[in-house]
Amino acid sequence: MREDSQKELEMLRHSTAHAMAQAVKRLFPKTQITIGPVIEDGFYYDFYTDRPFTPEDLEKIEKEMQKIARENFPVERMEMSKEEAAKLFGRMGEPFKAEIIRGIEDPNVSIYRQGDFTDLCRGPHIASTGMLRAFKLLSISAAYWRGDEKRERLQRIYGTAWATEKDLKAYLERLEEAKRRDHRKLGKQLDLFSIQEKIGPGLIVWHPKGAMIRVLLEDLWRREHLKQGYQFIYTPHMARQELWQTSGHLDFYSQNMFGPMEVEGAQYRIKPMNCPFHLHYFKNDVRSYRDLPIRLTELGTVYRFERSGVLHGLLRVRGFTQDDAHIFCRPDQLEEEIRKVLEFMLSYLRRFDFQQFEVFLSTRPEKFVGSIENWEKATEALKHSVEAVGLEYEVDPGEGVFYGPKVDVKIKDSLGRSWQCSTVQVDFNLPERFDLSFVQSNGTFERPIMVHRALMGSIERFFGVLIEHYAGAFPVWLAPIQARILTVTDAQGNYAKGILERLQQEGMRIEADLRNEKLGFKIREAQLQKIPYMIVIGPKEVESQTLTVRYRDGRNQSDLTVESLIDLWKRETTQL
Repeated sequence: MREDSQKELEMLRHSTAHAMAQAVKRLFPKTQITIGPVIEDGFYYDFYTDRPFTPEDLEKIEKEMQKIARENFPVERMEMSKEEAAKLFGRMGEPFKAEIIRGIEDPNVSIYRQGDFTDLCRGPHIASTGMLRAFKLLSISAAYWRGDEKRERLQRIYGTAWATEKDLKAYLERLEEAKRRDHRKLGKQLDLFSIQEKIGPGLIVWHPKGAMIRVLLEDLWRREHLKQGYQFIYTPHMARQELWQTSGHLDFYSQNMFGPMEVEGAQYRIKPMNCPFHLHYFKNDVRSYRDLPIRLTELGTVYRFERSGVLHGLLRVRGFTQDDAHIFCRPDQLEEEIRKVLEFMLSYLRRFDFQQFEVFLSTRPEKFVGSIENWEKATEALKHSVEAVGLEYEVDPGEGVFYGPKVDVKIKDSLGRSWQCSTVQVDFNLPERFDLSFVQSNGTFERPIMVHRALMGSIERFFGVLIEHYAGAFPVWLAPIQARILTVTDAQGNYAKGILERLQQEGMRIEADLRNEKLGFKIREAQLQKIPYMIVIGPKEVESQTLTVRYRDGRNQSDLTVESLIDLWKRETTQL
């Protein structure tokens, strides 16, 4: 989409959010309005109300919005001083708007009015409500004012708006497809994982089939890292509190950490990150310039206290395993190391049929550590590396973390949705905090540069994305069960057992359904489990010593020998 078209669409959605707030105020006059921003593919507005909204309320609100569109109110912009605006919204019974105004630094603010509705807003907006044609209210959720659990609990209404009814219909169809692919629904249907209340929210139990996929992911991950010259490391799940004081996590991240717990008079914390352990490994010995780069990597399980309101299946959890890596290098090695990371990242992600990427280069924020010279060198190294691997990118000015610039890579799935997974971050802060150094060729000590890097982000989140990307129909190389033998009658049991044993010895992940059930029933069950090969064995197959294979996509192939099936299976598992 062209940039100007995107801006027009955002303006349309912002105006639709105002129409929604106007409709809510008409139907529920005592409701107070807070904020209503544009988000990807839509908008939301938060309301303070004496009772939760219901699905029936959404229908009423949407009908009122349609009425507002037909009334075709001109949208008027006004400017007034902060003091005047605060008094205006105070008189209107909108204390949240008055609070927002008090926090604005500019002496003047802009107000938008359409008919009987007035709202605080920077704009811009469409010329009149009659331009609102294609919109839909989608869902309701809870929120807190300013995101603070100690503040007022709000009701959030999500909606979407498009330029045409055709675009709206296409989007709603994509939404329905996304619901069918929901990893929580498929995770239960395919028996992949569960989250159990007695164990704890945000803590994942990997069932055997899901665990099999995890083993395959981890095995691939380890093989590829060995090829790239990484060294594996394992670190504890907790550490003394002093470690987190040195790293700065207690100052900046304690609200997301579990603990403390006392062990023999000392305070310990469960780890939210792996970095401090890797830094201590580096510091465990004197390092020479010849030793660098040192590439450490770990499938490190960490724990973070995410609030219950944001937990979401595998995508937002409290315990997860990062495919973490930290590279310690000399300044002259930085650009080459970043380029190698990006090449590795793209090669790895493409194995899972991800071909489209969105890349963002985040630069120095207002508050930062390290010298401006080092920031500029690191930013240039990231920029040159991204360009060297042929990726287009956008610059996010000032959006780097305080300790260094970064590149984030979002993958686009089969529905065109973007997911944040991979990242490369340059860190000037932790080597300083932990006083790392290496010996230069002239005998002097110099600080190494540290690069944080993740390919998948976390195994849990990546697995959730894969479930939705493949709609649960994993490619043969990644499917937890690659084949299921289905007998027509009990008479084929012995032949089926022989085939099962032969294919298991070849390494195929296979099982047999020898129950005295109708073949159609067995096929439907296997299809619901999205098994790639259904090997049908009836009297004809026993007599000819062959197999009939029904594929997941509905195709059938008869008179296959066991050897030809093995050859087919090996060709389709070359991804490994």
